[in-house]
Formats: sequence, C-alpha cells, structure tokens
Amino acid sequence: MKGKGIKGIGLVNNLQIPSFAEEKMLVAEGYQLIAGIDEAGRGPLAGPVVAAAIILPYPLEAPWLDRVKDCKQLTSVSREFLFHNLHEVAISIGIGMAPSEVIDAQGIIRATQLAMKLAIEQLSPPPQSLLIDYLLLPEVSLPQKGIVNGDSVCFSIACASIIAKVTRDRIMIELDKTYPGYGLAQHKGYGTKEHLACLRRLGPSPIHRRSFKPVRDMID
Repeated sequence: MKGKGIKGIGLVNNLQIPSFAEEKMLVAEGYQLIAGIDEAGRGPLAGPVVAAAIILPYPLEAPWLDRVKDCKQLTSVSREFLFHNLHEVAISIGIGMAPSEVIDAQGIIRATQLAMKLAIEQLSPPPQSLLIDYLLLPEVSLPQKGIVNGDSVCFSIACASIIAKVTRDRIMIELDKTYPGYGLAQHKGYGTKEHLACLRRLGPSPIHRRSFKPVRDMID
C-alpha cells in the first residue's frame, strides 16, 4: 500500500524514523483497530508512571507525519504540537496511570503493565490488536506484540510515547503546586542534581518512590 503516510524505516540525522511497517502487516492480516502503547515515567524518583494507548486511522495522511519520533528525541514544543494534532486525527486515545504507592508495592514493571492495561480499557472503540513498547500484557486477552525500541521504530508506539510524555509532564507541573520546593515542574521527578539537593533538604514527599534509590537510602 502506498501513500504519504506509509514510510520505510530510515535515518534522519542519525535518528531512526518510526514506520508503519508493523501496522501494515496487521492490516494485511485483517486487523483494522490497532493500538500503539507506550509509557512515560519509569525512571523518575517521583510521580506516577503514565501509559497512553492510541488507535490511528490507516492509512494516515497529514503534513506533520515526518515530525513524529520517539518523544525523547523531540523538544517540548514539538511534543505539544504533535499532541494536539494526534488528538485531532486519532480514532481513540486512552490514558492509564499507576501512582508511586503502586510502584513501590508492585515494582515499576508491574505498575507499568497495570497503567497500560488501564489505558487500553479507556479506548472506544476497543482495539483488535496491540503494538507495545518492549512489554507484553499477559492479563490482556488481545493479540499483541512487544517491540524492542518500539517508540523509535513503530509509528503508533511513537505517537503513544508523545501522548504519554505530554500527559505526564502536565501532571508533574500540577503536582509541583501541591508539593512545592522540589522543582517538579522543571525536572518532572527525574533524579537531577537539583532534585537530589531538594530531597536532601526537604526529605521525600508523599509522591516520591520510596523503593527507588536514592529515595530509599534517605529513609533507611
């Protein structure tokens, strides 16, 4: 199938361009509603892990498609631009999250899987098949494929990474108002030098992940 929205895997400025190759194979097998799924916030010391699931039309044509990349390769301005446009074209978008208490109780991988499952449950219409960044979801009874570096190589997963990142950043900006003094609006909970200095001065807040070093070391 040819069209503006169908791209091969390539490199631009040494960065991999996500393609529709996985979606194309699933469409050939008869699937129409394919959800890309990714998360944001596995590594920070504070705040929730947020998952996004997105079902896009296929084929998809839009002038901004070549701007879609793994969210970590984009500026905040580019992410916001794509976030808005993805909401305009998506068939459905779902968001799920697991707070720090769940992360501490069940571990980050399990918490991420729970957030992804919640995101999928928000999709309407429901998906027929799943493309997931790295993980599999054994509690979800749908055909699924976990793709290593999926946010770099698979278009739907890259789009989910953008939705998840922008959503989580907005949550952290709001949490900064509830828990001032840590700089959450700036570093979004990641373990920056400034964040660690605030932790040493103030101690952990209720949204800090007590199972993560160095937060754990501060309360032992």
